[in-house]
Amino acid sequence: MNKSHIFDSIFTYLGFKKQRNFLLIAGPCVIENKSVAFKTCEQIKKISDKYNLPFVFKSSYIKANRTSGKSFRGIGMEKALQILVQTKKEFSVPVLTDIHSEFEAGIAAEVADIIQIPAFLCRQTELLEAAGETGKIINIKKGQFMSPEDMKYQAEKVASTGNNKILFTERGTFFGYNNLVVDMRSIIIMKKFGYPVIFDGTHSVQMPSANKGVSGGKPEFIEPLSKAAVSAGADGLFIETHPEPMKALSDGSNMLKLDKFELLMDKIVKLINLKF
Repeated sequence: MNKSHIFDSIFTYLGFKKQRNFLLIAGPCVIENKSVAFKTCEQIKKISDKYNLPFVFKSSYIKANRTSGKSFRGIGMEKALQILVQTKKEFSVPVLTDIHSEFEAGIAAEVADIIQIPAFLCRQTELLEAAGETGKIINIKKGQFMSPEDMKYQAEKVASTGNNKILFTERGTFFGYNNLVVDMRSIIIMKKFGYPVIFDGTHSVQMPSANKGVSGGKPEFIEPLSKAAVSAGADGLFIETHPEPMKALSDGSNMLKLDKFELLMDKIVKLINLKF
């Protein structure tokens, strides 16, 4: 199956009318409460409708990978998943959330349209197989320690279940301690495997564990890196955003402030239009 057919399959599954091969995946890092989820989704939905961008709301129901054991991990699986369900129904949008174990795959699949494999877990064979068996779209984030060439084998693990609805997401590579760098060649390399490639514009500016057990970030680079990725051929953007990033309970230092989201999308859409 070639990339065009995979995109067709993904768009059909998500209920989008295919007008351009581009996905916008956006939302707060983690479900904090219903108010933040609704406010964020409502604003992104208005912007995505304005620019005719297929939009998938994303948010984690739990954050299993934290530098410190004292960091916020979530409000509880059941409560967070219920907020995802409510957000999905209220705004008529598909949703994405990540899983961390085979056990979670079936639970998340009852709610999510896209199941995400976190970067640090992208080589976990049983996790990838369990995700694939749900029949959902599977977004595999490229590990910070992985070469783009090796992502082919991770996709094969999902595809072995008969599920070819696969996305790759580039999110940067370790650049020494507490820093990441994006090699735009990764987008081109991973596209050759036949699956759409999304660019994570927010985790790519993260500075892991840089602030005494808490990750930092440089959000001023979200825009230039996102524009570079789209120019390099990225098939979509993954952006974490929040009304007040500095008050966010997870990854606030690298999230885009919600009131800056429309300006970024305006610039991104101009680039997309040049490609089509």
